[in-house]
Amino acid sequence: QVQLVESGGGLVQPGGSLRLSCVVSGTIGRLDDMAWYRQAPGKQREWVAVVNFGGTTNSADSVKGRFTISRDDAKKSAYLQMNSLKPEDTAVYYCNANGLSASFQRVTYWGQGTQVTVSS
Repeated sequence: QVQLVESGGGLVQPGGSLRLSCVVSGTIGRLDDMAWYRQAPGKQREWVAVVNFGGTTNSADSVKGRFTISRDDAKKSAYLQMNSLKPEDTAVYYCNANGLSASFQRVTYWGQGTQVTVSS
């Protein structure tokens, strides 16, 4: 069974940094896009950043220049380096992975989320 396990969340002061990690456990046929989403209290889940199989990245305007997404396919992992954090970045951050299962069906997986709180 494939699972996404996130780590790296926590409490940080404004202006600080955190690095989130997402590891894909289990057997997956092919790992395509990996992305991060977030959901703040009382708000809908929103897309933060994506990295495709070739390593091309894109991110939401709200985090451009501050957050960097990357991946390590050998480790079946994705990362989100978050710098210059602001209180409005406070949210539960979710890892998302898309690809093909071992039986070559399209699949989408979600992690359970990791809390990021930016507060003084």
